[in-house]
Amino acid sequence: MNSMTGYGFKEAIVENTQISVEIKSVNSRFLDLSVNIPSFLNPLEARIRKTVSEKIVRGKIDLTIRVRDNNSTAKVSADPAAAKMYSDAILEIAKALGKSEVEIPLSLIVSQEGVLNVSHEYDAESYWKKIEGVFSEVLSQFIEDRKREGENLKSDLLEKLSTLDECAAFLKKWQPEMEKRFREQISAKFHELLTDKADENRIMSETAAMIVKYTINEEIIRLQSHLQALRKEINENPIPGKKIDFICQEANREINTIGSKNQFTEVGEKVIDAKNALENIREQGKNIE
Repeated sequence: MNSMTGYGFKEAIVENTQISVEIKSVNSRFLDLSVNIPSFLNPLEARIRKTVSEKIVRGKIDLTIRVRDNNSTAKVSADPAAAKMYSDAILEIAKALGKSEVEIPLSLIVSQEGVLNVSHEYDAESYWKKIEGVFSEVLSQFIEDRKREGENLKSDLLEKLSTLDECAAFLKKWQPEMEKRFREQISAKFHELLTDKADENRIMSETAAMIVKYTINEEIIRLQSHLQALRKEINENPIPGKKIDFICQEANREINTIGSKNQFTEVGEKVIDAKNALENIREQGKNIE
């Protein structure tokens, strides 16, 4: 089980190139991957996305790669023809202004657009050879961080699930007690009204009708089935996030029905405990991949 939140970072110098890779993520219903790399590395983006998506299923992920060459790769070229045209144009303006003797500063000429041209030659594949090792290490670090947090979430989920199991077991144990109390209440009411003329058959009939109306046996069976499925997902499914949310919705429906049928304080307290534990599981489930 993995958390959807994680972090990984490393900065290193590889063959005179400073490389930093950072990966961080938060919760998301789906995989939302944002890749931030220098424009000259754009040919590598599809490869980076494929590598990440093969190992990550859900989460909003921000991946940033920064590259800086310690040795300049710039190539500078001059355009003498453009420089001469600028010089001639400046002299022509000076002559028009009546200034025939003008010394044009070289700095003025070379600062004009097109006189000096700077270019960089980038080979994305050669950069990938430098980046790949750092990237792989950070990705592993990131995955391990999500896994570590996921184990903590798993422990918390199982603890809350144990509370739900206890609540379900209590409700199942209480089912016969509920039927007994229904009969006692109805019997007491009949005897209060009719004294010794109370009809036992009528009491049994009314008790049966109340049991049919308020029985929670089916809900308990379905609830326990959902809890078993939930435990299986938590223990066996490496990416149970979506299934946990679905199962919690089904379990919540059964707990709500039990609460609506309930007539006793003891059962009401357990229903509250169960709803609280289930809500905690649902909230934690939103953090799980």
